[in-house]
Amino acid sequence: MSTRRVDSGPADEVAGTPRDAGTDETRTGAAGTAGDTGAGHTAADDTAAGAASGGNAADRVRGWVSGRLPADWFATAPDIQVDREEITIIGALAAPATPGDTDAERAAAAAGRIRRFREDTRNARIELAREAEHRFRRKVSWGVTCGNLTEMFTTLSVPVMTRLRQPERRVLDTLVDAGVARSRSDALAWCVRLTGENADSWLARLRAALRHVEEVRDQGPGNT
Repeated sequence: MSTRRVDSGPADEVAGTPRDAGTDETRTGAAGTAGDTGAGHTAADDTAAGAASGGNAADRVRGWVSGRLPADWFATAPDIQVDREEITIIGALAAPATPGDTDAERAAAAAGRIRRFREDTRNARIELAREAEHRFRRKVSWGVTCGNLTEMFTTLSVPVMTRLRQPERRVLDTLVDAGVARSRSDALAWCVRLTGENADSWLARLRAALRHVEEVRDQGPGNT
């Protein structure tokens, strides 16, 4: 059965901090202070340490996050996705002890379990996110899965600039004129989502190849 993705409700904002579009409790504004992660610790320190150990940046982030997450939060190892701007952590919660006999009861039980986890772990997640943002200079987003329900607590939307020739712009305009998208930027995001949904296996192979390239580069003469 496919997993449903549910948009979160009102943001669980940190008191006194502005809310970025599409985000909630982990938006902390400034990257933090040296006291968050140890005196003077910077992203450059992690880069130097990673070069010495031969790992790439994404692997170092995943390793650090996995080590910092409490062992009793998730039923299995969380899915940790990393790009240049964001760290997304999605963990699986244990199914409720009495999930119910109908689909509606099971969905309600899963939603209740997610809500309880969100409330119980909010302060700890905010602290961990601040530490990670200071250390890796990336925002942190959270989500959980329970049964067939997946809910993202936080998301980060990042503007990406691109140049398109007329045939490519006409594709976007066609999507707008047909009512598929509200604007060219919305149409471009729609195309990216469609590509991701229909090319998962190819993208997975491409990412694996890129990781191999990074590993070979880290083993080069300049890093020994």
